[in-house]
Amino acid sequence: MSKPTTRESFLGAMGPDSQFYQLFDHIPGVAFFAKNREFNLMAANQHFVERFGFASESEIIGKNDFDLFPPQLAASFRRDDEEVFETGKPKLHIIELFLGRQGIPDWFITNKLPIFDKSRHIIGIMGTVQSYEGRKQVLQSYLSIDKAVTHIREHFRERLSIEHLAKLAHLSTRQLHRKFIESFGLSPQSFIMKLRIQTACDSLQDGSRPIGEVARDLGFYDQSHFTQHFQKHMGLTPFRYQQKFRPEKRNRNAAEK
Repeated sequence: MSKPTTRESFLGAMGPDSQFYQLFDHIPGVAFFAKNREFNLMAANQHFVERFGFASESEIIGKNDFDLFPPQLAASFRRDDEEVFETGKPKLHIIELFLGRQGIPDWFITNKLPIFDKSRHIIGIMGTVQSYEGRKQVLQSYLSIDKAVTHIREHFRERLSIEHLAKLAHLSTRQLHRKFIESFGLSPQSFIMKLRIQTACDSLQDGSRPIGEVARDLGFYDQSHFTQHFQKHMGLTPFRYQQKFRPEKRNRNAAEK
């Protein structure tokens, strides 16, 4: 069977109810997306579209994760997609960190499911993304650490004490560690570091401040300490990342093509 590559053939293969995803525009805080076997976006509701600064669905159709996210994040999303394609099974309740439109960090819960055509061939993936803040009322298992999570969200640029976070959650440090592993798959320290690195990516792409200033703003001891952790998480130094992904560099590369 040939793989659908155009939006029309993709939606046609999904069946006569392929526009159902527009219902998600009436559910606050829920973003919907669908990709074909080439990992290109073929459908998205308005909330998903606006997350990336676009005005209409047509502007995002055909793009993939590497067009929208830093390479480390995009590679992680691609691995999840490939797993769904290989197994034909949903991949649910994936916890992921993002920066919101105003650069404020939030964590999101992603669900991915295979899309089958009438012949039961997998033609793509569809999924939903919803913020942790928006899901609090249905995430009772996470609420025991909510005060600690909220404090991290508001103060992650500062040097945080695990003991203080545990006290906020009325837990021991051992209990806090276990709850974070259960909820996010990360220790509190790793959770904070991942958030700082994601924020650093946003600042480096902006390119308006020196790397050392970005490092200090995010609570690192010095630029060397920042570079060590950044390279560990992103696979390249802050300088190389900034050179590769700052807007003027991307625009120049696009013009050369």
